[in-house]
Amino acid sequence: MKKALLFQGGWEGHEPREVANILAGILTEEKFDVKVTDTLTTLEEDDLNGYDLIVPNWTQGTITKEQLQPLLKAVANGTGLAGLHGGLGDSFRWETDYQFMVGGQWVAHPGNDGVTYDVHISDPDHPLTEGMKDFTVVSEQYYMHVDPAVQVLATTRFPVADGPHQPNGEVEMPVVWTKKWGEGKVYYCSLGHVAEVVRMKEVMNLMRKGFIWASR
Repeated sequence: MKKALLFQGGWEGHEPREVANILAGILTEEKFDVKVTDTLTTLEEDDLNGYDLIVPNWTQGTITKEQLQPLLKAVANGTGLAGLHGGLGDSFRWETDYQFMVGGQWVAHPGNDGVTYDVHISDPDHPLTEGMKDFTVVSEQYYMHVDPAVQVLATTRFPVADGPHQPNGEVEMPVVWTKKWGEGKVYYCSLGHVAEVVRMKEVMNLMRKGFIWASR
């Protein structure tokens, strides 16, 4: 049985406990032995190399060097990393090494919550998106600063909501991507503002496949 560590916390607006419960449920269904923790001290107390997958679900917040370095090293050694929305893509804003590993960082969501936008499956032949069709989301539309090394599997188009970004014209923004960090595989999905969005069948499917793909 594979082992997964899921650490949850940070900004309460992303419903970290509720979302963690959903993600842990997916992992359990896929026969992972799941440890869920609400403290970052686990990152310095546990042997992170003993996990096949680590799932951060911690928006914003701060992390110490003693907690971050074992996480970076474990993924580089082959432990998988997977997560969604701000729980992975907007954690620990001051930690550029963390952002380098993840492959991107949230910077804006024009129009805030309740924006209706489309998600385009840009690589329908990839195992992570195979058989999926484009779909519509009503939520935050994440504008990300993205590592050019990532492999993009799904995108969304800006602008939808008004804002000072509009004069730049249309841009395709990654929604789902993968990358490598040393020997480890990294999976990110920008969807999942609150538990209701995470429960969408498309998001559940993406996360299920992402967990399996990223794990050691």
